[in-house]
Amino acid sequence: MKLYILTISTFLSLSFSISEKIHIYSDNQEDFANIPVEDLSFTARVAGIDNDGDPVMLLHGFPETSRMWKDLIKLLDNSNFKVVAPDQRGYSPKARPTGIDSYKIDLLAKDIINIADMFEFESFHLVGHDWGSAVGWYIASKYPDRLLSWSALSVPHMDAFIDAMEHDKIQKKKSRYISFFNTLFLPEIYFKIFGYINLKRLWTDSSKDEINDYIKVFKQKNALKASLNWYRANLVKKDERIGKINISTLMISGINDMAVGQIAVDNTELYINGPYKLIKIDSGHWLIQESFDEVSKYIIEHIKSKD
Repeated sequence: MKLYILTISTFLSLSFSISEKIHIYSDNQEDFANIPVEDLSFTARVAGIDNDGDPVMLLHGFPETSRMWKDLIKLLDNSNFKVVAPDQRGYSPKARPTGIDSYKIDLLAKDIINIADMFEFESFHLVGHDWGSAVGWYIASKYPDRLLSWSALSVPHMDAFIDAMEHDKIQKKKSRYISFFNTLFLPEIYFKIFGYINLKRLWTDSSKDEINDYIKVFKQKNALKASLNWYRANLVKKDERIGKINISTLMISGINDMAVGQIAVDNTELYINGPYKLIKIDSGHWLIQESFDEVSKYIIEHIKSKD
């Protein structure tokens, strides 16, 4: 692995100035960044930082990392966008605090805003999947002035989702795993036994290389515990409701999603005041892996319409 620290001359060649504290390096034909934020340091996949287009930030879910966006990053880069896909809190080795409360959604959202600030993105397009979608909905609610557009994959508006978890029989059944994840110790044991076999079973449509990249992360000390703490810190009935969304929003849902029912997806429009488009496709939960061509086309169309 070769490390390339950005020099002053490199900064001058960019279309905007990046904080000199960010180190960008190449590894296996991909570009990565180490991004210091307060007392943490996030790793991220990056591309096209010297492009002329708008910034796009990509938020992964559980149990994945920025690796899930590898192919989309290439497409966005080729479309002249600046792209940053961070390994979020708990997934980055140097951004893995202890304690369940360290993973409250307001902190997860602030991480993304802080990372954008480090890259000097005054505003940016945001795309999120699964837990990345949950964080994205929070950002769209609390930091609307920072977003040019918002694209949610699989997970609908969190108020609609929490209501469905409480009142919809189908969603209650689909969300049973959350109660298990909220217990201490047992989920970690369940996923680690027999060479992480139960974790590997979740990645039904991921390539062997992608799965190997994920396993490398979850084998790190406290990585699995930190990722499960996202569930333990959030998604309880007393959670703060995020309210109406006023920015341009795209929602993509797989009609065969094993974790999300259609009631919450259909009710999401009740929480959107701005322009909104819902697209349902014949796919499951892992939209990027199962239906990449279709999903990436809709995402890029949405972003370009607001570019």
